[in-house]
Amino acid sequence: MTTESAIKGFIFTDEKDASRYTLMHDGQLVSVLDYRDDGRTISLTRAFTIPTFRGRGYAAKVVERAVADLETRGDRHVVPVCWYVADWFDAHPEHASLLRTR
Repeated sequence: MTTESAIKGFIFTDEKDASRYTLMHDGQLVSVLDYRDDGRTISLTRAFTIPTFRGRGYAAKVVERAVADLETRGDRHVVPVCWYVADWFDAHPEHASLLRTR
């Protein structure tokens, strides 16, 4: 199952069957955020931007939208496996309540 939303010319999609969030612009894939979901926690394992689109903040956009989606759902805690995602959470402490605590 896939869910998507459009934001200022971008299409953000949760491709549940592929376990990834995607960000598209003008019909082109620009960034991906892979995850593993065990039903209680979601491990954000890899943020990746297509090389020709790097340096424009697209990885931050896909992480921001994924976090917003997870906060809205309210049924998962996040494990930031990817270094980029961990750095994003460090820079956005207002979302720390979403992180899984040990």
